[in-house]
Amino acid sequence: QVQLVESGGGLVQAGDSLRLSCTISGRTFSRYNAGWFRQAPGKEREFVGSITWSGGSPYYADSVKGRFAISRDGARITLYLQMNSLKPEDTAVYYCAAGGAYPLRASDVNYWGKGTLVTVSS
Repeated sequence: QVQLVESGGGLVQAGDSLRLSCTISGRTFSRYNAGWFRQAPGKEREFVGSITWSGGSPYYADSVKGRFAISRDGARITLYLQMNSLKPEDTAVYYCAAGGAYPLRASDVNYWGKGTLVTVSS
Protein backbone atom coordinates (compact mmCIF):
# COMPACT_ATOMS: atom_id res chain seq x y z
CA GLN A 1 0.00 0.00 0.00
CA VAL A 2 2.82 2.39 0.88
CA GLN A 3 6.13 2.33 -0.98
CA LEU A 4 9.32 4.14 0.00
CA VAL A 5 12.34 4.54 -2.27
CA GLU A 6 15.57 6.17 -1.06
CA SER A 7 18.14 7.97 -3.17
CA GLY A 8 21.14 10.25 -2.73
CA GLY A 9 23.67 7.99 -1.06
CA GLY A 10 27.29 7.85 -2.15
CA LEU A 11 30.94 8.22 -1.21
CA VAL A 12 31.93 11.50 0.42
CA GLN A 13 34.76 12.96 2.47
CA ALA A 14 34.56 13.74 6.17
CA GLY A 15 33.10 17.19 6.67
CA ASP A 16 31.06 17.06 3.48
CA SER A 17 27.31 17.37 3.18
CA LEU A 18 24.81 15.07 1.54
CA ARG A 19 21.05 15.05 1.19
CA LEU A 20 19.09 11.84 1.08
CA SER A 21 15.62 11.69 -0.40
CA CYS A 22 12.82 9.22 0.06
CA THR A 23 9.92 9.19 -2.35
CA ILE A 24 6.73 8.00 -0.72
CA SER A 25 3.94 6.64 -2.87
CA GLY A 26 0.77 4.62 -2.57
CA ARG A 27 -2.62 5.43 -1.19
CA THR A 28 -3.50 4.84 2.42
CA PHE A 29 -6.08 6.06 4.90
CA SER A 30 -3.47 6.11 7.65
CA ARG A 31 -1.47 9.19 8.54
CA TYR A 32 2.05 7.86 8.89
CA ASN A 33 4.90 9.48 10.71
CA ALA A 34 8.23 9.04 8.96
CA GLY A 35 11.87 8.74 9.80
CA TRP A 36 15.38 7.64 8.95
CA PHE A 37 17.35 4.73 10.34
CA ARG A 38 20.81 3.45 9.56
CA GLN A 39 22.72 0.21 9.86
CA ALA A 40 26.48 -0.19 9.78
CA PRO A 41 28.14 -3.58 9.09
CA GLY A 42 27.95 -5.83 12.13
CA LYS A 43 25.74 -3.43 14.04
CA GLU A 44 22.05 -3.21 14.87
CA ARG A 45 19.84 -0.88 12.89
CA GLU A 46 19.61 2.40 14.78
CA PHE A 47 17.36 5.43 14.84
CA VAL A 48 18.56 8.61 13.14
CA GLY A 49 15.61 11.00 13.10
CA SER A 50 11.85 11.22 12.73
CA ILE A 51 9.15 13.68 11.75
CA THR A 52 5.37 13.73 12.07
CA TRP A 53 2.98 13.15 9.19
CA SER A 54 2.37 16.91 9.07
CA GLY A 55 6.09 17.70 8.88
CA GLY A 56 6.53 18.97 12.42
CA SER A 57 8.34 18.10 15.66
CA PRO A 58 11.57 16.70 14.22
CA TYR A 59 13.38 14.42 16.66
CA TYR A 60 16.97 13.22 16.41
CA ALA A 61 19.36 10.74 17.87
CA ASP A 62 22.04 12.36 20.04
CA SER A 63 24.74 11.23 17.62
CA VAL A 64 23.39 13.42 14.80
CA LYS A 65 21.87 16.40 16.64
CA GLY A 66 23.11 19.68 15.22
CA ARG A 67 24.38 18.01 12.05
CA PHE A 68 21.40 16.30 10.43
CA ALA A 69 17.99 17.74 9.61
CA ILE A 70 14.88 15.86 8.58
CA SER A 71 12.04 17.40 6.59
CA ARG A 72 9.09 16.62 4.32
CA ASP A 73 7.94 18.53 1.28
CA GLY A 74 4.71 20.48 1.20
CA ALA A 75 2.76 17.63 -0.37
CA ARG A 76 4.23 15.16 2.15
CA ILE A 77 5.30 12.79 -0.59
CA THR A 78 9.06 13.19 -0.20
CA LEU A 79 11.14 12.77 2.94
CA TYR A 80 14.60 14.33 3.20
CA LEU A 81 17.63 13.91 5.39
CA GLN A 82 20.11 16.77 5.13
CA MET A 83 23.43 15.51 6.42
CA ASN A 84 26.14 18.04 7.29
CA SER A 85 29.58 17.69 8.82
CA LEU A 86 29.63 14.01 8.00
CA LYS A 87 31.94 11.76 9.99
CA PRO A 88 33.37 8.32 9.16
CA GLU A 89 31.15 6.85 11.88
CA ASP A 90 28.12 7.97 9.87
CA THR A 91 28.96 5.31 7.28
CA ALA A 92 25.95 3.01 6.99
CA VAL A 93 23.03 1.97 4.87
CA TYR A 94 20.32 4.54 5.46
CA TYR A 95 16.68 3.52 5.40
CA CYS A 96 13.57 5.65 5.27
CA ALA A 97 10.57 4.36 7.16
CA ALA A 98 6.95 5.07 7.99
CA GLY A 99 4.84 4.10 10.97
CA GLY A 100 2.16 5.19 13.40
CA ALA A 101 4.20 5.93 16.51
CA TYR A 102 6.16 9.06 17.32
CA PRO A 103 9.06 9.32 17.83
CA LEU A 104 9.31 6.43 15.39
CA ARG A 105 11.19 3.39 16.68
CA ALA A 106 12.37 0.46 14.57
CA SER A 107 9.81 -1.81 16.21
CA ASP A 108 7.04 0.64 15.26
CA VAL A 109 7.86 0.78 11.55
CA ASN A 110 5.17 -0.43 9.19
CA TYR A 111 7.00 0.24 5.92
CA TRP A 112 10.70 0.24 5.06
CA GLY A 113 12.61 1.47 2.05
CA LYS A 114 15.34 -0.68 0.51
CA GLY A 115 18.13 1.57 1.77
CA THR A 116 20.87 3.73 0.28
CA LEU A 117 24.55 3.44 1.18
CA VAL A 118 26.45 6.41 2.59
CA THR A 119 30.21 6.00 2.90
CA VAL A 120 32.26 8.71 4.61
CA SER A 121 36.02 8.55 4.21
CA SER A 122 38.48 10.28 6.52
